[in-house]
Amino acid sequence: MELKQYWLIVKRRMLLIALIIAVSCLSIGIYSNYFITPQYEASAKLIVNQYKDSGSLLPSIDLGSINSTIGLIKTYKEIIKTPRMMKIVVKEYPDLDVTYGELIGKVSVSSVNETQVMSISVRDDSYAKAANIANAVAVVFQKTIPSLMKVDNVSVLDKADPQEMHNPVAPNPKMNIAVAFMLALMLGVGIAFLLDYLDDTIKTEEDIENVLGMPVLTSIPKFTARDIDQIHKEPLTPTVGRDVNVSLDA
Repeated sequence: MELKQYWLIVKRRMLLIALIIAVSCLSIGIYSNYFITPQYEASAKLIVNQYKDSGSLLPSIDLGSINSTIGLIKTYKEIIKTPRMMKIVVKEYPDLDVTYGELIGKVSVSSVNETQVMSISVRDDSYAKAANIANAVAVVFQKTIPSLMKVDNVSVLDKADPQEMHNPVAPNPKMNIAVAFMLALMLGVGIAFLLDYLDDTIKTEEDIENVLGMPVLTSIPKFTARDIDQIHKEPLTPTVGRDVNVSLDA
């Protein structure tokens, strides 16, 4: 099938495709703006050192110690999200009004570009609450790690400010509508080709040639009632007949 035929198929179903796109984008836009609760994200940062409060810290730092500390962060990232750690947070901060299971779902831990800095991020429908949870998890982890790992090498580098104003990180209506547009476009085009494949009626001269394998010699134009009335109203102009004088020169 040639590219022109593909375009003709899409062109015949253009209204259907446009309707699918319009309904999909409108539905996703309304759902994103009015039915999804905005989510805010706050984060607190921890720094992991090999030694804490050591006067000879700078001279003792080398590439090997930094690499071993970065490897230790992977262990710390798993420890933070354990039920044991979250239960301590719930016990020490009852004003957060969350269960340890909810905390596990809200908290995410990452390392900042393979450095010694860890970021504890929390999502909630209130930025102030998200900030308080992130700070609480950071403080509890800092207090608990010496007894758990027998090393005191974690410090709170930066806390989230509950008083700050932040825009929600989710949902993103523009992104959702853009994704809906692309998916609806593909769906509409797919339905157009499916309907064309299932439609075995003959509509054009090309269809006749494809079915019969014979060229079209002539075709009867389609007339409407208006066209027929217009033909009847137009006067006929005689070219030959009894009203035309013909003279022959001998």
